[in-house]
Amino acid sequence: MSKESELPFELEMLRDTVRRFVQQDVAAAEESLPPGAARLAPETVASLQEKARELGLWALATPESFGGAGLGVLAQTIVAEEAAKCRLGAFFPAAGAIGGDPPSVLFKGTPEQFEQYGRPIIDGRMPKAFIAISEASGGSDPARAIQLRAEKNGDHYILNGTKTWTTHADRAHFGIVYARTGESGRRDAISCFIVETGSPGFTHTPIPVMIANSPNELHFENVRVPACNLIGEEGGGFALADEFLTRGRIVYGAGPIGIAEEALRMTVEWAKERRVFGGLLADKQGPQWMLADCRLALDAARLLTHRAARSADRGQNVRAEAAMAKWSATEAAFKTLDTCIQLFGGMGVSSELPLERWFRELRIKRLGEGATEIQRLIVARDLFS
Repeated sequence: MSKESELPFELEMLRDTVRRFVQQDVAAAEESLPPGAARLAPETVASLQEKARELGLWALATPESFGGAGLGVLAQTIVAEEAAKCRLGAFFPAAGAIGGDPPSVLFKGTPEQFEQYGRPIIDGRMPKAFIAISEASGGSDPARAIQLRAEKNGDHYILNGTKTWTTHADRAHFGIVYARTGESGRRDAISCFIVETGSPGFTHTPIPVMIANSPNELHFENVRVPACNLIGEEGGGFALADEFLTRGRIVYGAGPIGIAEEALRMTVEWAKERRVFGGLLADKQGPQWMLADCRLALDAARLLTHRAARSADRGQNVRAEAAMAKWSATEAAFKTLDTCIQLFGGMGVSSELPLERWFRELRIKRLGEGATEIQRLIVARDLFS
């Protein structure tokens, strides 16, 4: 294991709390999972969530004024890294035990919007909401790609169009939908709406992908949304999305680092026991250098992630730093998983181990929250700004 960067005492305590919870409670719950299982049984998740609440691991990103823990971005990255170190951790932190945060844009809405849609998630009375930004015309350039229309009609907006690659829509009671309310191609012509999944004209279709947690395509056919479900000002949706996406990229990258750390630990232990060509795998220079490369890449990614998180907590503009954090973390983690599987050989692709699942899920992480190429573009633009 690497020497972890110095943290304030309270963040070390937080890290150790999450680590123990995952190693003891979550690991025990996952032992009953058959290979390839998508998620734990609902009653098992509910039990783990109750324990998480007791430990204070709930609604962590929600401001204290709204009833949450009010953790900063650095604290959230520490939780994300540790919560990912389980079989289901890539898309279900601590196998789904840690949650309770409503979409952050609800904190920018009206008190009535928060009480109706945000409070039930914090209280555990409502499942996680979906967030619909991407469309088939391109998810990485929402300012131009968003074609879903929202036309004002009296005290309602009428939504028509399609969204894609949207997770949680098959289980959520509502979602945050970004739609165009003005001229195509303009950032100030995108608005943000709360849309209930039971609304007439709203349907969703699962999209089969290489992992069990399938996203959905959303269809809007004359869906009537009350005007009071508009979050913020008309045309202000892109600014709201840009704010949460930038900070979210930092936390998003921390999970893959955690997974890769766990894979690296498993591989080092394997190499100490595996005998090949008259000696231990750990004594061969080739595997040593392969794993040393992983160690370097993961440590560098963590340092970039923590730097971006600290800057965000200071209220600085972190657009480029967040891009570098997400870019370095997901690429380093994916390369680490590829290396670990290579050294495990046939066992690496067996579903008896979590490596093959993590490998597939980390391939998705290189696309989510903006593909690696988009992060490069953001950094390049910052250089020449």
